[in-house]
Amino acid sequence: MEDVDVVIVGAGSAGLAAAKSLRTAGLTFKVFEAMNRIGGRAWTSTEHFGVPFDIGCAWLHAADRNPYFPEAEAAGWTLHHHDMNVDHLYYRKRKASEEEEAAMKAADTEISELLENHTGTDDRLSSLLAKGHATRAAATFAGPMDFGADEDEISIADFKAAADLEPNYFTYEGFGALVARFGADVPVELSTPVRKILWDVPGVACVTDRGTVRAKAVIVTASPAVLAFEEIEFSPLLPDSHFSAFFDLPMGMLTKIPLEIRGTRLGLSPFDDLLIERIARHDIYFLCFPFDLDLMVGFIGGDFAWEVSAAGEAAGVDFVTDRLCGIFGNDVRKHVGRAMMTNWGGERFVRGAYAAARPGKAEARRILMEPVAERIFFAGEALAGSLIQTCGGARLSGEAVARQVAAQLADSRCEAVQLAF
Repeated sequence: MEDVDVVIVGAGSAGLAAAKSLRTAGLTFKVFEAMNRIGGRAWTSTEHFGVPFDIGCAWLHAADRNPYFPEAEAAGWTLHHHDMNVDHLYYRKRKASEEEEAAMKAADTEISELLENHTGTDDRLSSLLAKGHATRAAATFAGPMDFGADEDEISIADFKAAADLEPNYFTYEGFGALVARFGADVPVELSTPVRKILWDVPGVACVTDRGTVRAKAVIVTASPAVLAFEEIEFSPLLPDSHFSAFFDLPMGMLTKIPLEIRGTRLGLSPFDDLLIERIARHDIYFLCFPFDLDLMVGFIGGDFAWEVSAAGEAAGVDFVTDRLCGIFGNDVRKHVGRAMMTNWGGERFVRGAYAAARPGKAEARRILMEPVAERIFFAGEALAGSLIQTCGGARLSGEAVARQVAAQLADSRCEAVQLAF
């Protein structure tokens, strides 16, 4: 394979953005993607329901700062502002009272105040929630449905550093389709995982099943879980600080289980938010009939999402169907059509939804933002600053790291020229 200035590992949002930025800077590059498509965790499919459905990320978070939002507008994408407020709250099969719904809304404010004023040494989000009167429903969104992890596994410092993601928009055509459109002009070597990165040579050498490419630098956008599993071997070994950081940023889980519901709307309106609180965090949230499609999209997060993923799609679909029947009656079953369950935990080259720092380990993100030997750079949603865990944040991370690499290579060229004279 032809040598280049920079190798990019991964063709998700971060990798595609890095490639486009390097091209603007006049640098040569190669992008290697282990999967057989671009987009990473942004993936829109019409296979399951005959309409665009986002298997991965769906909301355009922080639209006022999200570079994909103006592109969606320019492309004529159908967009809906989604306020993410809970419209219908149930405790098991019982509809919450007005007082309970009000208590949940008040708890949202209380959680924000507790985060703002937190000064304790216990960095577990669960310890902070225990100090207030936050209802369990509010905590569900703070943990499993937001960070993809249970509260005792979330760092307060990490959670606090994440931005408020309003305004949030949902798109009919699909966020994954938007990312694929963005990256359509980027040359990518698909189905080509990078097996090894050598950095005891001048620059780096990236080894794939199709050959080895040398470059001056490499930008790695693989998820922390993929790196922790050592799907990519580094030789020499990475510093302990960086290798440990992969484990300190484990992947949370958010699983979607959409059901096609035909012939009824169950008394719900398009884009209603329905939350069912259950025991032991076996909670489920529904986005109801987005764009008036015949879909009830169920979401489960945290440890329970990993459990359901292990149980398999049939068990997951049955669980969601049973929950709807428990509230709206068994007649719902005759309205259920096609269904599926996402399985990001079972995707070898992803291994989860998005990264959430362990309690006491929020510093891991900063560590991975530091290049190794000025040759190995990391980028992605895990390193997206206040927009962590978002596709837009991953793109901004890829662009920023590419600019950093371009500036470093420019400085190196200048030094070489000066030495020559």
